[in-house]
Amino acid sequence: MQQSSNDLVDAGPFPDNERAAVYRAIFTRRDVRSQFLPRAIPSEVLNRLLLAAHHAPSVGFMQPWNFVLITAPEVKDRIKAAFTKANDEATSLFKNEQHSLYSALKLEGISEAPVNICVTCDRERGGPVVLGRTHNRDTDIYSTVCAVQNLSLAARAEGIGVGWVSIFNDNDLRTILGLPDRVLPIAYLCLGYVKELHQIPELETRGWRKRLEIEPLIFSNLWGNSRPA
Repeated sequence: MQQSSNDLVDAGPFPDNERAAVYRAIFTRRDVRSQFLPRAIPSEVLNRLLLAAHHAPSVGFMQPWNFVLITAPEVKDRIKAAFTKANDEATSLFKNEQHSLYSALKLEGISEAPVNICVTCDRERGGPVVLGRTHNRDTDIYSTVCAVQNLSLAARAEGIGVGWVSIFNDNDLRTILGLPDRVLPIAYLCLGYVKELHQIPELETRGWRKRLEIEPLIFSNLWGNSRPA
C-alpha cells in the first residue's frame, strides 16, 4: 500500500528551545527516593505520563507493557515489606566500606510517593512469532524498558520525580500484584512531585560510583578500536 503524504510528519530538527528542553530533561533527570512531596498527581498529568510511556518504541510494534497503578496504603505496605526483605539480603552481599555506605542509603520511596507504578512485560503479547523477535526473544523486555525511559523523561518535564526500585524478589511482586505467569515485572516506580533534585546523581554524591568518561566507551568498527581523533 502506498503511503499518503498526509501520513508523514516533518523529520527536521526541533527549534532550538524545544531541542534544549529535550536535552535538559535527559541531563537533569534523577532517581528520587526521599524528596517526595505530599501532593497528589492530577489524573490528567498521570495520563500524560502513561501515554508517553505507551508511545515508546517497541520491536515489531508488540507494545508488551502494562502499567499497574498502586495507591492503596495496604498494597504499598506489602510492597514495602517485600523490599525490606530483599534489601536485607542485598546488604549482606556488600563488605567493609561498601557495607556501611549501602546500609546508610535510602533506596526507595514506596510509602512516601503518592503513586507507585509496576511496569510489566507480557511475554505473549503479539503472538508466538513477532516481527524482529524471531532471533532474540528478549526484545520484548528491551521494549518495555524503553517505555520506562519515556515515562521518566516525561515526568521530569512535568516536575515529577521518579524512583526505580529494583530490590525485590520477583515472586513476591507477582504474588502481591496477582501477575499472571506470562507477565514479568520489569520496573517498580515511585512517582511524586519534588521540590528539588540533586545536581549530580546521589550515588555519585555519596561516593558510591562516579560517572564514567564517555570516550573510552566508544569504539570504531570493532570492539576495542578507539574512535579516530
